[in-house]
Amino acid sequence: MVYICRKEHFCAAHKLFNPAWSKEKNAEIFGACSNENWHGHNFTLIVKVKGKPNPDTSFVMDMKVLGEVIREEIIDKVDHKNFNEDVDFLRGKMPTCEIIIMEFWKILAPKIATISKQTAHLHSLQLHETENNFVEYFGEE
Repeated sequence: MVYICRKEHFCAAHKLFNPAWSKEKNAEIFGACSNENWHGHNFTLIVKVKGKPNPDTSFVMDMKVLGEVIREEIIDKVDHKNFNEDVDFLRGKMPTCEIIIMEFWKILAPKIATISKQTAHLHSLQLHETENNFVEYFGEE
């Protein structure tokens, strides 16, 4: 099995706020992330795909095609957007990195399998919110 990786960058804003809680409790739990005027990050998304190299091309999957899928399905929909207000697939969800990465998986996993004719599969996603904080997801719930 060979693992190929693609890295993409995007900028987005969000607010972590549970409407069932008081403003004070949100501030206690989420700190500055509950700022009513939002806050933003320069995110890095790393997509790892696994498969066996095709005997004709020696590709697990064409990296150019993988990049196009990631940009069309994810980056174009989230870059310079507000996760809470502008991104359809996050509407009504708390936009933590944990939830965001799970939603990215739901979009990318079937697209990658279909485009590769089931020869390549999404192995993992990493979403870096800051230089020090990131989440990784393998598709398990």
